Amino acid sequence: MYALYVIPGSHACRSAILMLEHKQVPYRRVDVLTLLHPLAVRLHGFDAGGETRIAGTRRTLPIRFGDLLGTVPALACDHERISTNRQIARFLDDRHPEPSLFPADPDQRRAVEEAERWANETLQMAARLIALAWAVRDPAGASRSAADGRMGYLLYRRALTRRLIIPQIGRLFFAADGGAERELLADLPAMLDRIDAWIADGVLGGAQLNAADFMVAPSLALILYRSDALPLFEGRPALELVDRLLPEPA
Repeated sequence: MYALYVIPGSHACRSAILMLEHKQVPYRRVDVLTLLHPLAVRLHGFDAGGETRIAGTRRTLPIRFGDLLGTVPALACDHERISTNRQIARFLDDRHPEPSLFPADPDQRRAVEEAERWANETLQMAARLIALAWAVRDPAGASRSAADGRMGYLLYRRALTRRLIIPQIGRLFFAADGGAERELLADLPAMLDRIDAWIADGVLGGAQLNAADFMVAPSLALILYRSDALPLFEGRPALELVDRLLPEPA
């Protein structure tokens, strides 16, 4: 059985969960505490998977620290340790070829890998900053909305903990402020247009879901914890993709 180390409500971690569920392989979920997760996974033998993250145009000191130590999602299999969704996807395809996370056709695979790379390098951080900037601006409202949703509660189960700590994560770790929020929300329609175009071309949202689908949908689900973002999604194929993979809780 695999062990998957995750942060509750993390959109990056939900991508790994969706891939494991897609493969229908048994795994044990291990929740780790936000802020302590780089140290926790390093102590369990993981590294940061070689990723270099940027929050907008900045690499804050905490981001540099996390990129040096370790990251989640992190997958343990016997003595192997696999970090980052990109590496987890390829590891799972090697171990469990069907159902595949990538098309067999080389051109189609390149298109899926392009969407996967953009979702990992651009969309994932944009979604994180949109959510964190909201928490900085409205700690109480964001804490209430983060109590439940498409990915469960976000980061912390207790409302007071979310209200006190998540805004500080936004300010100190990711430099999420009002200027970043306005810029990212202005850019969001173009990002959704790009996703809709990939859906129209069959790169995303096909009969056979792929690694890029599992990368894109959780980032959109995170943004949708903000009720004011929903009008930007309404009527779009991108919203249908999120509803397919991560529907609103009943």
